[in-house]
Amino acid sequence: MALKLAGYIDLPPHEGKGGFDHAAIHQASGRLFVAHTANDAVDIIDCRADQYLESIPGLVEVAGALVSDEHDLVFTSNRGENTGCIFPPMQPTEMVTVPVGVRPNGLAYDPTSRLLLAANVGDPAVPGSHTVSMVDVPGRRMIADIPVSGRTRWVVFDPGTGQFYVNISAPPVIAVIDPSDPTRVARTLEVPVEGPHGLDLDQSTSRLFCACDGGELVTLEAATGRVLNRLPISGVPDVVFFHPALQRLYVAVGDPGVIDVIDTAVMTRVETVAAERGGKTTALDAAHNKLYVFLPESHRAAVFVDA
Repeated sequence: MALKLAGYIDLPPHEGKGGFDHAAIHQASGRLFVAHTANDAVDIIDCRADQYLESIPGLVEVAGALVSDEHDLVFTSNRGENTGCIFPPMQPTEMVTVPVGVRPNGLAYDPTSRLLLAANVGDPAVPGSHTVSMVDVPGRRMIADIPVSGRTRWVVFDPGTGQFYVNISAPPVIAVIDPSDPTRVARTLEVPVEGPHGLDLDQSTSRLFCACDGGELVTLEAATGRVLNRLPISGVPDVVFFHPALQRLYVAVGDPGVIDVIDTAVMTRVETVAAERGGKTTALDAAHNKLYVFLPESHRAAVFVDA
């Protein structure tokens, strides 16, 4: 087996609906930040001791959590108030709030241009609300709100191509945005399976890994959008994380509550590991080969080590 359960970390009980959402790790401090949507808070875990530290409250329907190791910043997206937050990982009291589009979710950051992309889920009752917001991080302001063709899902920034990639659930495409012209969609990549959802990339091979609601993992060439591989997965996915050193992709499937482990060198499923129903959020500590899986039914995190 690849993933071995090392233990659990208890987190604060849910105060409302929503469970957990995106999570990210700040390598220098060893702190993990996870959106605890049910509590309008970000929970902080010490990854070195695998212990819960504290929570940052007052982030209404927080969904996204992203870290920039290059600039020692944490970003959140707060769906309930149409804002993003920016703060240093060790000093959350220095938080700055920036208005963005309607119901922001996924986040990606370009450390060169210092642009943050917030992918907005939108509101079906509000025409034109499916957008991606571009935030000038040093200026702490939104500089563009770009219309896209449908509901956004996960997003990534590729340093190799210097572009942002945004999953759109329907029509099933990946929208590409170039920081050199952050006011429009530069092009789109067609995805041959319904519901592009989780997204990550292998920088060494310029491959995009797109996990789709249609029950397949689609691998595409980032530069051209050419489909390189299609692989069945265990159900409707959410988060995916790629481990470059181990050449493994971890695909979280909330129902039935498993992690599919994919060997990306040969594009085969190595194993499927049980977690807990609803466990759709993960965080990868690649430096220590640890995968954190957030479990909404028991409000805790399972810690797996990849051997």
